[in-house]
Amino acid sequence: MSIIKKTSVVSGFYKLPIEKRREFVSDFATLTAGDSSVFSSALDLATADRMIENVIGTFEIPLGVAVNFLINGKDYLIPMATEESSVVAAASNGAKIARIKGGFTTTCSEPLMIGQLQLLHVNDVVRAAKEILNHKDNLLSLANAQDKILIDLGGGAKDLEVRILHSPLGDMIVTHLIVDVRDAMGANAVNTMCEALAPMLEEITGGKIRLKILSNLADRRLVKATAVFDKEKMGGESVVDAFLESYTLATIDPYRAATHNKGIMNGIDALILATGNDFRAIEAGAHAYASRDGRYTSLTSYHKDEHGNLVGEIELPLAVGVVGGAVNMHPKAKLCRKILGITTAKELSEVAASLGLAQNFAALFALSTVGIQKGHMGLHAKNIAVMAGAQGDEIDRIADMMVSEGKVKLDRAKELLEKIRKKTK
Repeated sequence: MSIIKKTSVVSGFYKLPIEKRREFVSDFATLTAGDSSVFSSALDLATADRMIENVIGTFEIPLGVAVNFLINGKDYLIPMATEESSVVAAASNGAKIARIKGGFTTTCSEPLMIGQLQLLHVNDVVRAAKEILNHKDNLLSLANAQDKILIDLGGGAKDLEVRILHSPLGDMIVTHLIVDVRDAMGANAVNTMCEALAPMLEEITGGKIRLKILSNLADRRLVKATAVFDKEKMGGESVVDAFLESYTLATIDPYRAATHNKGIMNGIDALILATGNDFRAIEAGAHAYASRDGRYTSLTSYHKDEHGNLVGEIELPLAVGVVGGAVNMHPKAKLCRKILGITTAKELSEVAASLGLAQNFAALFALSTVGIQKGHMGLHAKNIAVMAGAQGDEIDRIADMMVSEGKVKLDRAKELLEKIRKKTK
């Protein structure tokens, strides 16, 4: 009996009714009827009340899936929670072009997070720093005594580093505890270890511990994704050249780099949110990493290969988890992880990096050719039509007319709606 290989390629997915889209996703991810019912359900108040304080309700944003993704030879449908028009479509288009040359290839470092302990009021910081390192083995043992389960899974505190920093308050010591957090984001485990080490560090140095907390600059937990974008599908080598000219500005100008990297995070954040992870931590780490050499620059890099095709690469820290927190509390987050078909934080981070590269490519491709507004305004026009009071088929008719005129404005939408309704009376 032949086995039909699953594929994330589906023609005209955006044209399908919502129920047909759900059927496709359910078949792809082998969802049960109970799983599929979660698509239509809201987060219940009891669960919401356990997640944050002072709950008064819930707030929904659209959940879509990006198609066409081939990552390390495996097909993915990628759930994306976002309110911004064009994001899901752009990612899908970027993945479609990358797929021609084999899709995305990724590498990922170990899931190492950094916990910081700030030590103040030390008389001799150089001597104290040496004493801390002399007690490294004892400090690591104490840290690992805080989380036996993590140790059993192969994780735990792996190393300890000491930095001397100069400040307006005087010299201070910052100790970095390096922890392998396995499939967790790691904040709780790392913070617990840091708090346990504080009294011992004070005893060793005679100083005073102030901050003891995880760092969101997870530069020991890096992910890299690469892809080749077919020059012919892009429109020829002249388009590739135009793309590279546009990209170059992001490498030299922080004003452009901020918008450039925001486009990357349009994709990554949408996946991070959909899977119940901390998109704020991911944002902070990504932007800090973009400034690691003392100036803010692009998180992606591009060049032409020997055949004139465009080669793209992204590298950034991605501290994600598939266990703990909202990941296992929010019903839709659990469903999104099932759609992805992932079981490890490593695989989730690889998907996220590939998505970020696809999103960035698609945005730059549009900017370098037709401009970002062409695709974006088509979707935005529908929103404006709804704001004007359009319903049903009126929405698409008014949106199409505004886009063709190049006048996507609320007052124009109202005028068109009035004309349409007069004709139908």
